[in-house]
Amino acid sequence: LCPEKSTANPLLYWPHKEELNRHKRCSKLEMPSKLPFLDLQGKVAIITGASRGIGRTCALELAKRGCGVVIAAKTTEPKKNLPGTIFSVADEARALGGKALAYKLDIRDAKRCVECVEATLEYFGKGPDILINNASALWWQKIEDTPIKKYDLITSINVRGTFAMTKACLPYMVKQGFGRIICMSPPLAPIGFNGRTAYNVSKFGMTMVALGVAEEYQDQNITAHSLWPATIIESLASINFKLGEKAMWRKPEILSDCVIGLIGEDKSFTGKMLIDELYLRSRGYKDEDFVKYRCDPNVEPPKLLMQETSDVWIFRGDVKKLDEDKEKLKELQSKL
Repeated sequence: LCPEKSTANPLLYWPHKEELNRHKRCSKLEMPSKLPFLDLQGKVAIITGASRGIGRTCALELAKRGCGVVIAAKTTEPKKNLPGTIFSVADEARALGGKALAYKLDIRDAKRCVECVEATLEYFGKGPDILINNASALWWQKIEDTPIKKYDLITSINVRGTFAMTKACLPYMVKQGFGRIICMSPPLAPIGFNGRTAYNVSKFGMTMVALGVAEEYQDQNITAHSLWPATIIESLASINFKLGEKAMWRKPEILSDCVIGLIGEDKSFTGKMLIDELYLRSRGYKDEDFVKYRCDPNVEPPKLLMQETSDVWIFRGDVKKLDEDKEKLKELQSKL
């Protein structure tokens, strides 16, 4: 996993020695973390899909650091397998000393995205400084097993929703002279489509939104990146979809730590397609620094999500059809 020696996809971000040395020289020795930090007092962040999981963890980490947070998600009432609401997370953020707005948002509704940003301005007295495009829908199935309605659903949430939310935030970031946008999506790669074509279309679209922002706004102190985990992350999605054993997962804090670091990066650092572990290693993290992220403290999780392979290792789409998906994979493996 040494960035300088990796032979993985060159589209991923591999820091040069000079940049690593510059960062080491400029980092404050008294800071407990190896990541760059920005004073977030007075800043405001919108986090989509923030009623649980990765979005919730990012929102609470920002709130702890004095950032105002908008908990933007659909859930207003807890469900049996989906605990947590926009209101419960907003309460958690306030308990940490942050100011929080709970906002019901379906990012498929572009008008509602605009209204979310307007509500942010009204509540905090300023527009958003930070946008975390986290809301997403999962669908890992082959093309012939993907109904067009399902394709429309995941693309309308993942890429169209991300585009709409980003578009709504940008005018305020331009006016305020500061913007940080992070899309929770994978680096662009020419392989790994087997059983994930529709999903990749939608998730790569999110990454392309980040790349577009980085290029179009590079001189306006607005940066954008995509960020993706090396491992499966503990969340209700990994639990409800039964994505392996807990020992295979990392905690969502690895992503929220990356978010804090990326917000603190200089404006010249933009347009990167990042893997969480590789970014942290580029900022000085060693093997021992990743132990705290393990769900099982005794097991280092496999880096399934950064493997460059076209092998189908899992099917997932509808929680109610998990048994069917498992049988489908067994049948496929029996033919190999």
